[in-house]
Amino acid sequence: MATDTLTKDPGGSAVLRRVLLDNGALSALVLLVAAMSLLSGDFLTTGNLLNVGVQAAVTAILAFGVTFVIVAAGIDLSVGSVAALSATVLAWSATSQGLPVWIAVLLAVATGIACGLVSGALVSFGKLPPFIATLAMLSIGRGLALVISQGSPIPIPDSMSGLGDTIGGWLPIPVLVMIGMGLITAGVLGRTYAGRAMYAIGGNEEAARLSGIRVTRQKLVIYALSGGFAAVAGIVLASRLSSAQPQAAVGYELDAIAAVVIGGASLSGGVGKASGTLIGALILAVLRNGLNLLEVSPFWQQVVIGVVIALAVLLDTVRRRAGAAPGAPGAAAGGSGGGRKKAVNAGKFALAAVVVAAIAFGASVWRSGSSGGTSTKVGLSVSTLNNPFFVQLKAGAQEEAKRAGVSLTVTDAQNDASQQANQIQNFTSQNMKSIIINPVDSDAAGPSVRAADKAGIPVLAADRGVNNAKIATLVASDNITGGKLAAKTLAERLGKKGTILVLQGTPGTSASRERGKGFAEGLKAYPDIKVVGKQTADFDRAKGLDVTTNLLQGHAGIDGIFAENDEMALGAVKALGSKAGKSVDVVGFDGTPDGLKAVENGTLAATVAQQPKELGRMVVRNAVKAAKGQKIDGTVKVPVKVVTAK
Repeated sequence: MATDTLTKDPGGSAVLRRVLLDNGALSALVLLVAAMSLLSGDFLTTGNLLNVGVQAAVTAILAFGVTFVIVAAGIDLSVGSVAALSATVLAWSATSQGLPVWIAVLLAVATGIACGLVSGALVSFGKLPPFIATLAMLSIGRGLALVISQGSPIPIPDSMSGLGDTIGGWLPIPVLVMIGMGLITAGVLGRTYAGRAMYAIGGNEEAARLSGIRVTRQKLVIYALSGGFAAVAGIVLASRLSSAQPQAAVGYELDAIAAVVIGGASLSGGVGKASGTLIGALILAVLRNGLNLLEVSPFWQQVVIGVVIALAVLLDTVRRRAGAAPGAPGAAAGGSGGGRKKAVNAGKFALAAVVVAAIAFGASVWRSGSSGGTSTKVGLSVSTLNNPFFVQLKAGAQEEAKRAGVSLTVTDAQNDASQQANQIQNFTSQNMKSIIINPVDSDAAGPSVRAADKAGIPVLAADRGVNNAKIATLVASDNITGGKLAAKTLAERLGKKGTILVLQGTPGTSASRERGKGFAEGLKAYPDIKVVGKQTADFDRAKGLDVTTNLLQGHAGIDGIFAENDEMALGAVKALGSKAGKSVDVVGFDGTPDGLKAVENGTLAATVAQQPKELGRMVVRNAVKAAKGQKIDGTVKVPVKVVTAK
C-alpha cells in the first residue's frame, strides 16, 4: 500500500511538500525568509543574504561541534570560552611570541582539542555529569584567556585577518569555512565508525557498551571534536574582528545548543544531523538580521529568540512522545505509526507557520508604529544598554532625533564585539544615511566600520574611538583626563596620604583602560597614597558589592576607593555600609542619576560626570549633518566635571 501511494505521487510539488513536512526546521526557515522578504525590502538582497551567512558562520561552526556531543546524549557548555581561549592563544603566539602564523594556528586548534579532551576525561573517567564538567571548562577557558591577554584584546597578524574578508570582493571566506566544517560534520556522522558510535551511545549507552563499543574512548573523541570545532570558530571570529577578544563569544554556547535543537536533534541523544544544525544556525541568524532590519527593540529580540528555542525543545518533546523522531533508525512507515508520524509532521509545519506568522505580525506592527514617516535614517549601535550611562546616552540621542525629525534605529551589542559587527553590517545593508557606533572594543570595530565607509556611509564614534578605520568624527569625553581628575579629587579628600582600593571595569574595554590609565597617572603626584588592592568588577553594581566585600577582608583599614564607573562605586558603598562617606571616601565615574543622588546624600564622595545625555544629543546632531553632507569637526569633546556635595 505504501509503495502504491508513492508511485501515484510523482509530482515535484508533492516531493517538496513531503520534504518540508518531514523537516519542521526547514519549513520554519523557508517561511521566515518569505516573511522577512515581504516585511523588509532590504532583506532579500545579495549583500544582506551574504551578511546572514557571515553572521551565522561562527554559531554554525560551534554548533557542528556540539552536534557530536548532543547526538551522544551529552552537553558542552564550554565551546564559547574555548573559542575565545583558542583565538587568544593564536594572537598571543603569533604577535607576542613571534611564532610563524601556521604554527600559531596549529597551537590554537591544539588548545581547543586539549580543552575537549579534558572535558571528555572528566566525563569518562571522573564520572562527572557533562553539564558540570563542561561548566568547569567554561570557567577555566575564560580565565586562561584573560590571564594570557591580561584582559586586553590582542591584534592578530594581517594574514589571518584576511580569513574574515571576501573572495572576489563578494564571497565571504567565513561562509566557505562554515560549509567546509559542515561537510566534515556530515562525513563524520554518516560515514565513520566514530559517527555510528555516537548514535549508538546516544540511543542507549549500556547497549552500546555491551555491543563492543569502547564508550570511554569514544567520549574522549566526541569532546575533542567539539573542542577542535570551537577552536576553528574562535579563529574565524578573531579574523572578523582583526583581534582576539578575551571576552568574546560569551553566551555563544547557548546559541550553539539552540541551533542543534532547532535543527531537529534530540537532547536525549541518538538523533541529529549536520544539515539540521546548519538550518538551526541560519534560523537564528535570519531572525536577528531580520528583526534588526525591521527596527525591533533589542530587548524584544531576546524575547523572540527565547520563544523560538523554547518551541524547538517543546517540539523535541512532542516528537519523542509520538515516537516519530526524524532520522531515527527504524521509524515506522505505515499503519498507525505512519499516521502518527504524519500527524506530528503536519503539527510541526503548522506550528512553524504560526510562529513565523506571529513574529511577522508583531514585527510589522512594531515597524509601522515606529517608522514615523521620516526619510533620513540613522543607526546607533550601543555597546550595552545594561548600564545607566548608556541608557542615558540612548535617551539623549532619541530626544535629538525626535527634535530633528529623523528616524533613529538603536541596537544593543550586549558587550559583544562580534554582535556589534553584525549590527553595523545590517545598518550598511539598510543604506542608513549615517551610522553611530559606541564601540564594544575600538580595534574590533575597525573591519565593519571600514565596510560601511566603503559603501559611502559616514560613521561617527560615540564615547569611544575606532582604530584602523576612517570615521567622520569622534564625540566623546576624555576618559584619561577624567581619571586624572578622579585621582586628584580622591587624593585631596584623603589629605594626600592613605591606602586605597581600585575597582576596574570590564577587561578589554577602552573605557576601563583609559580611566585606569588616567587615574594611575594622576596618582603619581601623590606618592603617599598606596593602591593596596585592585580587582575587576565588570562595571556591574552587584559585582562591585561582592568584590569590595572580598577585598575588605584583607584590607580592613583602607581610606578610599576609586571605581571606574558609578555602578561599581554604588556597590562599594553598599559593602562599606556606615563607613561610606565617613571613614572611607568613594569616588565614581559617569555621573549617573543614582551616582549623583549618592553624592548628594554624602555616601559617595564624588563622581566624574560625563553628561551622557548631552553626548547622545551631540552625536546625533553631528550624524544628521554628516548625512546631509555638511562639514563637521573631526573631534567633538563633551565637557567633564567633578561633582561633589558642594
